[in-house]
Amino acid sequence: MNRLDATDGTSGADHPTGGAGSGRVEVLTPRDVPLGGPRSMTVRRTLPQRGRSLIGAWCFADHYGPDDVARTGGMDVAPHPHTGLQTVSWLFGGEIEHRDSLGSHAFVRPGELNLMTGGHGISHTEVSTPDTEVLHGVQLWVALPDEHRDTGRDFQHFAPEPVLVDGARISVFLGALAGAASPVRTFTPLLGAEVVLEPRATLTLAVDPGFEHGVLVDHGHVRVAGTSLRPAELGYVPTGTDTLTLGNDSDEPARTVLLGGTPFEEEIVMWWNFVGRSHEDIARARADWMKELGGPRFGEVAGYDGAPLPAPELPSVPLKPRARAR
Repeated sequence: MNRLDATDGTSGADHPTGGAGSGRVEVLTPRDVPLGGPRSMTVRRTLPQRGRSLIGAWCFADHYGPDDVARTGGMDVAPHPHTGLQTVSWLFGGEIEHRDSLGSHAFVRPGELNLMTGGHGISHTEVSTPDTEVLHGVQLWVALPDEHRDTGRDFQHFAPEPVLVDGARISVFLGALAGAASPVRTFTPLLGAEVVLEPRATLTLAVDPGFEHGVLVDHGHVRVAGTSLRPAELGYVPTGTDTLTLGNDSDEPARTVLLGGTPFEEEIVMWWNFVGRSHEDIARARADWMKELGGPRFGEVAGYDGAPLPAPELPSVPLKPRARAR
């Protein structure tokens, strides 16, 4: 589900020294997906989808909330595995308790990054805390390049100091933007930042022309290079631009998450919670998980009161690599 808008009918890649306002913005619309098994909450997913699977190495984007936890039950995701990726948790409201098989026990809070690396294999849980009344945030994945996709387990936490610039508040949790930089390690060049625009503000940011970018709208109606985005939509801007202009036409603040990275040229296979390079990679990871629902490859998560999630059955036809874009 995507649509294209252009101010002049040309691609941003045709304007290597111009702003994104001179190029094309591809608008990815979300679909509703249940998350977390029997006690699931609904998320709005913009990546991956049939027409576009990646923005840089960003391969997965879920947006959820604001959810009334008393009504929805909140988040309760039992132990489950990951391979070949990093998970990025970023909240706007509420609190989530994180536990993993590395032994990490941390809390995800608004304005604080939790990044977990599950190269060869890791398992973890995510549960909204008892005091959480409203849950609201994004869950993002980053594909690991082939040379690092079997790297060891890791967990990093970072609370960026927001910077104020041109009618906006920017919190850079990965990479660098607007004079701020994150110390968090990634395996490909990436950008991740929360950008809150004041009412009627227009912001022009200097960006890396070698990056492709995505602007995910949390709330408000935001213009990206002249193209309007509604809440939960993601606007894709290709490489070849050195500025990105965001505008808020409303009388209320608008919040977005800005993602970016160099194009990820490797083919990947994504299925359930695994990122691999072939059907065989995925089948092996599934078998390893189901063998002991944890075991030496993925480890065990201490402190969660409940059984691990079993993997679904593999499809009857071989899994195929996802295309970067059509």
